Amino acid sequence: MCEHHGQFGKGWRGWPALPKTAPLTPAGDWLDLTHPIGANTPNIPGFPPPRLEKLKSLPDDPINVSKLQLVAHTGTHVDSPRHFFFDGPAFEDVPLSRLSGPGVVWRIEIGAEELIEADHFERATPAVRPGDIVALYTGWAAYTASDLYHRHPSLSAAAAEWLVEKQIKLLAIDFGTPDLPTHRRPAGFLWPIHQILLKNGILICEHLTGHEQLSGGRAEFFFGALNIEGGDGAPARVVARTVHE
Repeated sequence: MCEHHGQFGKGWRGWPALPKTAPLTPAGDWLDLTHPIGANTPNIPGFPPPRLEKLKSLPDDPINVSKLQLVAHTGTHVDSPRHFFFDGPAFEDVPLSRLSGPGVVWRIEIGAEELIEADHFERATPAVRPGDIVALYTGWAAYTASDLYHRHPSLSAAAAEWLVEKQIKLLAIDFGTPDLPTHRRPAGFLWPIHQILLKNGILICEHLTGHEQLSGGRAEFFFGALNIEGGDGAPARVVARTVHE
């Protein structure tokens, strides 16, 4: 997707302007919304699982030293616009202001392989504000150890366009991709939801977990994505906490 020829990889529209936000007043402790990296890390079918090995091990060696190999889009991670647009920024050019700040956590009642529509967002509370982060709680993280995890819901194009119109800066989901599950993709599939969001400067966090108790309220987020040079995606330690209105 990042070749400099053909019809792919062009069209990034830039970062939308962010409004000034009032200082946030915390109303709870930080929660970790990250899947640990290990044997059970959720992954998209077709990607190799993480590989962790010891280069040095106590007590045979004087220190422990680990080596980690993983696809940047494994487990809890953030997609940069470079994922689909070679004229868009990679992670060294993603401002921290795009990875942190206030937002909402919406509980979305949805079944396997069903579409999340704009109507779901219209009914969700609290209301979204320009510059917000939107995190969806569907309960899908509970299925990471089963085949059902790969029959996740996905967003319709109208729902993605609704988020663009609302001027959000980041969408976080508790399943593997906002696009169709891999086994339902037709020939010539082009990830339309990724295209809509990333083209318009909306980052995407996938495989979120642990945010049920934040659902139905506003929260402060930090997405600690690794600063990978040329990074189209980056593993992230994601934390959030409830805030007073």
